[in-house]
Amino acid sequence: MEGSGVQEFIAHLVELRSRLVRAVAAVFVLFLCLLPFANTLYTWLALPLLSKMPAGGHMIATEVTTPFFVPMKVAALVAFLLALPYVLYQIWGFVAPGLYAHEKRLALPLVVTSALLFYFGMSFAYFAVFPFVFGFITHTAPIGVEIMTDIEKYLGFVTNMFLAFGLAFETPVAVVLLVKLGAVTVVQLRAARRYVIVGAFIVGAIFTPPDAVSQTLLAVPLWLLYEVGILVANRMTTARRPLPDSE
Repeated sequence: MEGSGVQEFIAHLVELRSRLVRAVAAVFVLFLCLLPFANTLYTWLALPLLSKMPAGGHMIATEVTTPFFVPMKVAALVAFLLALPYVLYQIWGFVAPGLYAHEKRLALPLVVTSALLFYFGMSFAYFAVFPFVFGFITHTAPIGVEIMTDIEKYLGFVTNMFLAFGLAFETPVAVVLLVKLGAVTVVQLRAARRYVIVGAFIVGAIFTPPDAVSQTLLAVPLWLLYEVGILVANRMTTARRPLPDSE
């Protein structure tokens, strides 16, 4: 019995290594394909700020190697995002055999939904939030101050914003999981609504620049997504509730 257990454990490790290699290989291949377009990708990433700069405004690089490595980092980030569905598929392929049938029915939709919501969060940040944020920054700069953001600092800023909005858009998934695991009930979630609204604006104040518009652009979607999570969790719990016996 011990020998078979060890062999099974080794087989799981071999499969895990195989799936990790496939996932890393997919990211690396996409990275190599995107490498020739690294500068273009960075230009697209910087467009929300560049479009708000005064005429003749530009970005700068304060380190010798920054103009080379920063576009490469952007290419690597885009490669990972493009490969994310395949990476999640490999994770699913490793985890799925150990799940029960009802867990599989729940896990796969949650994995797909999580990836899509993260993409939506990033898209919302890029197309809706960044124009307001950078417009606010450029228009409130003191007279005589020329905005010349370092390209590496800009990358760090937008990456943090992408992460904040991507995670914020995962709220419905988190709510549904908490209800499915029995940690909270739909009634408790509804009762906590007022605290969630306050918390959403606190999160918006922490992760966005200090203007009311930017904070609201994170807080309001966070609250609305919380409400969506409650609706979905309520439908799921209602659907599985047994019908009363007819007399």
